[in-house]
Amino acid sequence: MNGVRKQPAEDAPIRSASGVPLPEVAVPEVTVPEVTVPGTAERHPVDPADGPGDGPGDKPAGGPDDRLGLPGEFPYTRGIRPGMYRERPWTIRQLAGFGTAQETNARYRMLLDGGATGINGVFDYPSLRAFDSDDPRAGADVGRGGVAVDLRGDFDTLFDGIPLDEVSVSLVSSQPIGAVPHLAMYVRSAERRGFAPARLAGTSQNDFLMETAITIAPEALPPAGSFRLACDLAEFALRTMPRWNPVSVSGYNYREAGADAVLEMALCLAHGQAVVRALLDRGLAAEPVLARVTFFLSAHSDFFEEVAKYRALRRMWAHWVRDELGVRDPRAQLLRYHVQTSGVTNSARHAHVNIARSALQGLAAVCGGTQSLHVNGYDEAVCIPSEHAALTALRTQYVLLHETGVAKVADPLGGSYLVEYLTDALEERARRVLERIGELGGIVAATERGWVHAELARTAFAEQKAIENGERLVVGVNTQLDGDAEELDRFELPDGSLDRQVAALERTRSRRDREAAGVALKRVARACRDGENVMPAVLDAVDADVTLGELGRVFRDELGRWEFPLWQES
Repeated sequence: MNGVRKQPAEDAPIRSASGVPLPEVAVPEVTVPEVTVPGTAERHPVDPADGPGDGPGDKPAGGPDDRLGLPGEFPYTRGIRPGMYRERPWTIRQLAGFGTAQETNARYRMLLDGGATGINGVFDYPSLRAFDSDDPRAGADVGRGGVAVDLRGDFDTLFDGIPLDEVSVSLVSSQPIGAVPHLAMYVRSAERRGFAPARLAGTSQNDFLMETAITIAPEALPPAGSFRLACDLAEFALRTMPRWNPVSVSGYNYREAGADAVLEMALCLAHGQAVVRALLDRGLAAEPVLARVTFFLSAHSDFFEEVAKYRALRRMWAHWVRDELGVRDPRAQLLRYHVQTSGVTNSARHAHVNIARSALQGLAAVCGGTQSLHVNGYDEAVCIPSEHAALTALRTQYVLLHETGVAKVADPLGGSYLVEYLTDALEERARRVLERIGELGGIVAATERGWVHAELARTAFAEQKAIENGERLVVGVNTQLDGDAEELDRFELPDGSLDRQVAALERTRSRRDREAAGVALKRVARACRDGENVMPAVLDAVDADVTLGELGRVFRDELGRWEFPLWQES
């Protein structure tokens, strides 16, 4: 199926990737006067945020101002800072993790030496799900898809030589059952090197939907138990780690699991709001909580819809904070997020086309105002990124930053009739989904009832059907299939990761104080049963050389095991 194809017939409306009908020509019903952005490549001066309403008497009256404003002003549709990347470039945070801690440490150093400005550390599946590497269910996955960690010592090696008070570290610990021990091990490892928790900057992903709806694992925790662990981690970090973001609501993974842009938005907002309300119920003040809850979003291939998604999300969050929580502090009204280009859109055939695909997705993220970005390696559809692919992706970020001019003005697409139309349309659709989640009793109850699973399955099926029937064309998948399949120099995982992890576990178990480890685990169990915050007990357990898998078993025994609903509520 090659060559240019005609658009659908007139009676079949053209839609965005999430199904929003697109007008043939967007009109300025909800937008503002034309944007004036002087040329850039010809060395003309450029105002930081030239655009509608930038003069004292030039603000559009009525509704549009409330929807748009200026960059750095409520409702932050146009960005969280007046000058955006003129004031602070986005953090270049490339994902990395494979094999053992020693091997991943070398990749971290390579990326930092190559210009990365933050660490985005991903863990293998057993580590995410709190199984030790020598668990019979773990062996096939050890060191694959992420780095294997079982003990505090793994964190010593993982971050050896990295200045933890200077480099922001994202612990991509998706499931709270893993995120809680990972943060405890990271904190104790940092303290041994002289870095107090208050000096550590970074993020725990810590998303209960990852445990219960996205990456279901054997013996998953129930939604309420997983959500409780996530909030325990968040409460601990907010009280002791002022530079740490304790939750990063993972819209990216919802999208990779099949959500469209609207469902990604609604799940993110419902989840973020639930976390904030739970932490306020624990007695924390709203402003510091809101300033530290972050989001992790996807950048897919429908360029304008993705730009509109980020803008609409900022606006919806700001209105919720101000109008429903009554919080007036501007710093607390900002929706802050990291973006990763979409892995599920990458193709194995013609894999180098993924370089173009990811660059355009990264451009959408930056045009939408992200604070942090990961660009995928071109070979990630078939393997962990090779060094060549990882460095190409890293350098793509510098092409965006230095060569495209996109960092020279805030909200460069603001005032585009199409972008403003899509921003409004996505907001309206996401709002309707949010209302449905509210009718179900909130995001935790909606997950328990199977509604989240049903919606993910529905949107994933619609996307796959659109590709299979040719309604949606994807280069290398259902069009432009000419030529031989491209051969890649696939990255090969280091040999022996499993053997090394198992040997380390055996050494630790044989030398540690067994009684102290047992007492520490009982204290964790008691905290689970009594409703205490588990973090202090988990930190003590880490000191007693308790393993990740032993902590995971206690959480499952005390908080329960859950099977996701086969019969789902729509």
